[in-house]
Amino acid sequence: MKTYLKTLARMFQKHLMRFLSIIFIVVVSVGLISGVGSSGEVIRRSLAESYRDQNISDLIVKSTGESGFSDEQLASVRERYGEGNVSSGNSLDVEVEVNGGKDTVRLYFLEEGGVNELWGRSGKTFDELKEDEFVSIHVESSKTFFSLDEGTSFSLDWADILKQLMEQGGQEISSTTETFLSYFEPTEVTAAGTALSPILFGVEGEPSYIQEEGVEIPDVANALSGLNTISGAYYFSFGLIPTYGEALLQAGIPETSVDLMLAFAGLEADETVLPRGDLYIALPEREHFEPFGEGYESYVEEEKAALISLLGEDIEFITLNDNFSVNSLNSYAIKVTAIGTVLMVAFVFVTALVVLSNMTRLMEEERPQIACLRSLGYSGFRIVFKYLLFAAIATGIGGTGAYFVGVGLTSFVYFVFNYNYAMPPMTDVATSLYFLITFTCIVAATLAATLIAGGKMVREKPADLLRAKPPKAGRKVFLERIPFLWNKLSFKYKSTMRNVLRYHYRFSMTVISVACSMGIALAGFALLDMCLFHDFGSAALIGLATVIVIFAGLLTMTVIYTLTNINVSERNREIATLMVLGYYDKEVAGYIYREVYINTFVGIIFGYPVGVFLIWILFEVINIGSLSGVSWFVWPVAAVVVLLFTALVTLILRRKIVGIDMNESLKANE
Repeated sequence: MKTYLKTLARMFQKHLMRFLSIIFIVVVSVGLISGVGSSGEVIRRSLAESYRDQNISDLIVKSTGESGFSDEQLASVRERYGEGNVSSGNSLDVEVEVNGGKDTVRLYFLEEGGVNELWGRSGKTFDELKEDEFVSIHVESSKTFFSLDEGTSFSLDWADILKQLMEQGGQEISSTTETFLSYFEPTEVTAAGTALSPILFGVEGEPSYIQEEGVEIPDVANALSGLNTISGAYYFSFGLIPTYGEALLQAGIPETSVDLMLAFAGLEADETVLPRGDLYIALPEREHFEPFGEGYESYVEEEKAALISLLGEDIEFITLNDNFSVNSLNSYAIKVTAIGTVLMVAFVFVTALVVLSNMTRLMEEERPQIACLRSLGYSGFRIVFKYLLFAAIATGIGGTGAYFVGVGLTSFVYFVFNYNYAMPPMTDVATSLYFLITFTCIVAATLAATLIAGGKMVREKPADLLRAKPPKAGRKVFLERIPFLWNKLSFKYKSTMRNVLRYHYRFSMTVISVACSMGIALAGFALLDMCLFHDFGSAALIGLATVIVIFAGLLTMTVIYTLTNINVSERNREIATLMVLGYYDKEVAGYIYREVYINTFVGIIFGYPVGVFLIWILFEVINIGSLSGVSWFVWPVAAVVVLLFTALVTLILRRKIVGIDMNESLKANE
């Protein structure tokens, strides 16, 4: 047992850099995949929690009749859905003039109800905001002049607002109505504070109700160009609207004349000209039907039919599927999840390939130690177990680090989305599905390969394990059969080409790994290119694409470092021989560097078709951009980035190459 523990400790000490490289590549791969893959689910879950907590309306019912919704109709709707699930009021998109230019804002006049609860800002709760006579909801955008801070004054032109609302409801504006509307004077109100709306939170604006016939509302926030959009929404108490009596008195009409005028027109002094034109309905089955979930759409359609039977045909519906903010954020969440899925396949493949190569080639180097343990009577399982333990501890530490990297990346992605949306509070519920899938695949592949390779090795006789493996038989490489090229190469390049092409396993592993890393980098650059230069300028996707590019670069560096480090470790005797023959440090390092750069260059060439495939898949699943639309400079930039990371690796490994102990290496039995 003591001997076994010593060999185990010696293995960890001797192969520390391999141990650390496994940890790092697992952190990079699993961390990125779990972070990006979980982000979409976190966004959807946060949206679902907001849907319940803020009691977001599933249906906005707008009256197209002349008189709006009656008290009886409102009562029947509340009887069906519950008192707290129905709010009434009116809404209107109006053009206003600000700083010499015109823009569109949405005005909400709420009568009562608890649907679409606002998020209080500046320390105020929603109930405190409701007690004030004016509440401003500002969607944070570049148009900062619509930000009404607490205490800011705002003028409401009631004559114009009321006329538009009456026309929107299909009312005929008679001469009597025109006369009475002329008495409604503008009112100066004061902003009670700034709050956030759970149904209007797109930073870049929202499509307005005022659209030309046939205009299609987009599903993503960066496709609003050419549409009439609103830049802010403002909420008012329904009681703020002056009644007929108040309007006449404010206009200076004597109280006795007010009564006569109203009596002649058949109106009451406490009557308001504004009809109840909107109903906001939160469907009660919240726990079973989340937005865009399974069965949700059919549930909404059933309730639309029921509302038509209750309210008649003179109504229109705006569902959550028509709500730009909710629908576009959900659409982005789906795109992020799709990106995570595509990345998961690519990163898992590369990571598993490198870790497998690391462990199998480690055991090849440990043949003498395995032979000694076999001679001392240790069972095959106990011998293999230490390699399983080495792989399990490395991947376990890497997985632990990857989990926290993933959590951090998820928080970062969620934060970046605030540049496009006033995001709801981030869910506290952890989503570890992508982490578990990715980590399980890598651990299973690593342990299975270690077990298979180790099992094969321990079945050999100790004498065969102690006997050095014969060097690979020398034979011509294919370039030697092309004299025109071969004869032009100097001796050092002939030697390099023989080393590269004779060891097929080493060559193919490096080329495949670099090609996949290059393909991932290309996909990240292509996505970044679409965001920056091709009208998909979402800050959320820009941040996501940048993360992918950075992690693709880290993966490339780790892959090249790990495989080159293995290569150097396997060839200590060969490198020591060059030193004994009088090669300078620069020449010895160049001997390895040439092979590294040739392998990387070939990997880059094969990385282009891999990148084309990944870009095509990525653009298909997220439904933006096209392969033909990728800018020309993306293709060389990705290659330059891979070469830069390769150069960094060679600089890091130079000390190890030229610092090899010649005596120990030449005495070692390969």
